[in-house]
Amino acid sequence: MDRNVTIAKDTKGKKIAVINNIRFAGKRSVNWDDVRNYLKTFVDKSYRIESTDDIIYIGNDLPNEYTGSVYTYRLKGATAKAKANATQGLPEMLKIAVGRHFRENNNEKLYRNAALGWYRYDSRFALPVYGENGALERYNVFHASMLVRHDENGKMYLYDVMDIKKETGNPLEL
Repeated sequence: MDRNVTIAKDTKGKKIAVINNIRFAGKRSVNWDDVRNYLKTFVDKSYRIESTDDIIYIGNDLPNEYTGSVYTYRLKGATAKAKANATQGLPEMLKIAVGRHFRENNNEKLYRNAALGWYRYDSRFALPVYGENGALERYNVFHASMLVRHDENGKMYLYDVMDIKKETGNPLEL
C-alpha cells in the first residue's frame, strides 16, 4: 500500500491531510471497484482522533458503504474524484478530525450497525493539481464530514465520508 500523505497546516494554522499522489485519475468517471479494493487494505486497522482520543476502527462494511452509498452515487466530476482519492489519507484525516457531533440512531434498518448512535467529525484534506506540463501548480483543499457509527460492542467504526466541499478562501501554501 503505497501512500504519500503528510499533515500540514494552512495559513490559519488548521491541520490538513495532504495527499501527494493522485491514485484514482482519469478523464471520465471513477472506477469505484478499484476504490473499494483499495479500501479493503485498511480493514481491521484502528486510528486515534487526537482532539478527542476516540479510537476509530475500520470495519468490513466501510469499502462497500464508502463506494456504494447514496451520497457517493450522486457525486459527479471533481467531487467524486476527490472522494476517491481521499481514501489514501483516511488515517491522517481521522487523526486530525475535530468537532465531534452526536446523533441518536433513528433508523431501524441501521440499528444493528449503530445501536449506540452516530458521530460526525470534521476533517480536511488537500489534493495536488498538476499543470499541462505535469508540474505541481497548487493544492485544492476540501472539507469532509467523517461519519462514524457507534456499534453495540462499544467500538466506533468509520462508516462513510460525506459532504465533501472544496474550500476557496483558505489556501495551502506550497
